[in-house]
Amino acid sequence: MSTFVLVHGAWHGGWCWDRVAPHLRAAGHHVVAPTLTGLSERAHLLSPQVGLETHVEDVVQVLDVLDRSQDDDVVLVGHSYAGQVVTAAADRRPDVVSLRVHLDAFVGEHGESARALLPERVEHHWAESAAERGFGWLVPVRSLEVLGVTDPADVAWLTPRLTPHPWRTYTDALSLTGAAEVVPAAFVECTDWMGVFAGQAERARARGWPVRQLATGHEAMVTAPEALAAVLLELAAAPRGATRRASSS
Repeated sequence: MSTFVLVHGAWHGGWCWDRVAPHLRAAGHHVVAPTLTGLSERAHLLSPQVGLETHVEDVVQVLDVLDRSQDDDVVLVGHSYAGQVVTAAADRRPDVVSLRVHLDAFVGEHGESARALLPERVEHHWAESAAERGFGWLVPVRSLEVLGVTDPADVAWLTPRLTPHPWRTYTDALSLTGAAEVVPAAFVECTDWMGVFAGQAERARARGWPVRQLATGHEAMVTAPEALAAVLLELAAAPRGATRRASSS
């Protein structure tokens, strides 16, 4: 049995995994899906002080209270922005995390910010949005259609739950010790949208990580939950040794 810790990206909350979690639990695994500080049902905690370190600590605290009495594998999954979060959390707790999976997510290195990893056209849009409509410190919710969500039912489910995201989490740089290099890693690329994270998938390939592709938009946990769950289960079941060596090369 594995424990999947599913970490959402910008604007979302832990609820965004509700369509994926049942498939993982049906396969016999435990699922934890925290909501990061200042987002969704925790929006009352939002302030200009919420940064990347805040969210890393959110996840580290979750890892520290997991019931690991069965010596379960812990599979840490980060979507989009949360690639930064799971990288840092694995760096803090390499003895706890058995595998980290970047779901169409940033693959950052020490000293890099999420803002610096965005394609230039997207980075400009985000910075402009924060400056003009986010009081200088918030990123307003982006169009779901741009993210590849077109089904009216999906749009209706997501829209009222999404909240502005603290821009500081994108401008803060990753602080890593190198400990995460011993943690096996994998990448899942969502191919049916504008491909903001295609460069990050290439980074993963260059590091020798397993890379899987899903023919869906960026919000795979909403638009292709069963297929995503199948990929996560496959990655979790794969032998760790080869992946561990590849991820540290």
